Amino acid sequence: MVVLAASIISKSGKALVSRQYVDMSRIRIEGLLATFPKLVGIGKQHTYVETDNVRYVYQPMESLYLLLVTNKQSNILEDRDTLQLLSKLVPEYVPSLDEEGICKMAFEIIFAFDEVISLGHKENVTIAQVKQYVEMESHEERLHKRIMESKINETKDLMKRKANEIEKSKIEKGRGDKGNFVPSMPSMGSSRIDNGFGDPSIDGGMRTNSSGFGPGVDADVFKSKARVTSTSAPSKGGMQLGKSTKTNQFLESLKAEGEVIVEDVAPGPVRSAAAIAPIYSDPIMVGVEEKLVVVLKKDGGLENLEVQGNMSLVVQKEEDAYIRVQVESSANKLFNFKTHPNIDKNLYSDSNILGLKDPSRPFPTGNPLGILRWRMQSKQESLVPLSINCWPSVSGGESYVNIEYEASRSFDLQNVVIHIPLPAIRDVPTVNQADGEWRYDSRNSLLEWTITLIDNTNRSGSMEFVVPAADPNSFFPIDVKFSSNKTFCDLKVGSVVQTQNGNAVKFGRRTQLLVDSYQVV
Repeated sequence: MVVLAASIISKSGKALVSRQYVDMSRIRIEGLLATFPKLVGIGKQHTYVETDNVRYVYQPMESLYLLLVTNKQSNILEDRDTLQLLSKLVPEYVPSLDEEGICKMAFEIIFAFDEVISLGHKENVTIAQVKQYVEMESHEERLHKRIMESKINETKDLMKRKANEIEKSKIEKGRGDKGNFVPSMPSMGSSRIDNGFGDPSIDGGMRTNSSGFGPGVDADVFKSKARVTSTSAPSKGGMQLGKSTKTNQFLESLKAEGEVIVEDVAPGPVRSAAAIAPIYSDPIMVGVEEKLVVVLKKDGGLENLEVQGNMSLVVQKEEDAYIRVQVESSANKLFNFKTHPNIDKNLYSDSNILGLKDPSRPFPTGNPLGILRWRMQSKQESLVPLSINCWPSVSGGESYVNIEYEASRSFDLQNVVIHIPLPAIRDVPTVNQADGEWRYDSRNSLLEWTITLIDNTNRSGSMEFVVPAADPNSFFPIDVKFSSNKTFCDLKVGSVVQTQNGNAVKFGRRTQLLVDSYQVV
């Protein structure tokens, strides 16, 4: 099979997205695409059209066409397989299949096409793999971020310790002066002290108190949040964190463990809550999120499985807030649903429509609003998305640990991280075999096993490592983290309509399953 070009065009013949995979002139490609709408009108039932030189393999997508231009020697079955994979990828990036949405996400669609087709030939990839490749997530990047966070947290702790030492030295000096003010205090002639909030209400005169700080010194002055106005000249020397011996020792220990250290990295300024708030490209966003709590027994079996779900609604502008949400869900008696107090419960129970009790009122704008919640608790082991089996055994002064996972076919799991606690050891454990990547965290004495994606290509996997002889119970509890784009409750948003006239409204959707707690004990 040789794919000459992959395109998304409107039924009027306008090319919205076009990617060329062979050496052809732009005029030639444009001519082929311009000819296609005229050939479709012939009225044939199959979804391909042949000319003297090329074959058009296409699939209608609402008001658009997904089109592959191939040579006539190409295998039509492989062409259809490629077209089907591309047709599943496009809705992953463009929920609403219209010209505006396609043009908005054109680059992401082209990148996804490039992962499926290389030099005109189809690559053996899945949808989840394509999305992972386009996002360009890597274990090294996550590891680097964790190292930076660890360094920042260590520096903050050091700053707090230094600040406490300075405060203690001031207190001790104030006690030793037998009633005299510390150098940072105002002179006796000063009448007021700024309390750090712009309220000069603390009297600066001599008085005795019961705080233990001596006469004339108020305990509030020494609180870390207070700002003292002093007549003395400010100190020119500051606390030199970069030259701290403890910090250097910490960095040297990281280097000794083989981690890459970037010098002179300072944390950026703290951003306001408005600056870090999520930015939504759609005027209305509906999010479906579930949090999972699972406790598995190390000897096999399920102790508890609990799912807590939430549907949230974000409306950007008030004029778009007069809406109702049509929900589509398969009947599942395992879940208990509860609507927000302002939602019309009768409307939801009768028609699966989420709308306000007072249709004349708009939904709140700007922030996510939970409109529906559900909960499910079960002890059915078949519902567990990921089973973990750990088999430690002692042989000759060493512990051989075999750990394996088995994933359900109902979920594709992303960013799976399995933390196995280890006994206190000096050297890095010997890993004989691992499906995925692993890392030894010496500070927390953990072995971190990472599988970027679990899908139909790797539903099971294993790892074997060796450490000095230890109690088998020291390898538990095992902690697991992952995410998925599919939820337990098959809850979907069918449409969003205006309250006044029932017209459909454009909206975006986001579905995610997250792990709150997932342990093998």
